[in-house]
Amino acid sequence: MLKPNNSWMWYYDQKYDALMLDLGDDMLFRVAIPTKNLIPCAFTRSTFTVDDASVYQSFLEGMSILELSAPRKAELALNAVAASRFHKPLMPKSWFFNQQSGTHQPQLGDIVTLSTDLGEGQFLIIENSGTASLCMMADTASLALNAAKEMAFCETIKVMNDRMKAYEGAAEAPVTFALVG
Repeated sequence: MLKPNNSWMWYYDQKYDALMLDLGDDMLFRVAIPTKNLIPCAFTRSTFTVDDASVYQSFLEGMSILELSAPRKAELALNAVAASRFHKPLMPKSWFFNQQSGTHQPQLGDIVTLSTDLGEGQFLIIENSGTASLCMMADTASLALNAAKEMAFCETIKVMNDRMKAYEGAAEAPVTFALVG
């Protein structure tokens, strides 16, 4: 697993038209956020801060319940850190998702399930602004939002919290105990 350090650098690469993270040792990470969704400071070179490292760790801990490979978890976590730091504010697009009963107040790094009429997917909470949250798709399989639009791994969307339910994870195998004595 990647271990953040103070030599990592955020920068915008005009050749690739993308925000990048230089991880040192000739390793580069290309952020999945479209250029049009980046705030102005994303175009200025900056270090991967202690706060970035802390948020990265929070995201990794939250996604430990997901059945993703270690490289996919690192990819999701780095994209989530970039979104938490450099993503423009979005208006909610809750109409794609079914309303849920009860009130869910997700926290940074939580995994939630969002359902459409065509399926459901798991999302990582990037930011909760009270009534709505910025979410990042945490499933590697795409999710159809409607007949013409779908979301892919690491794409972001802002959704009202009343559309979310807590992620229940994969069904756990029953635990058997041996009686001794």
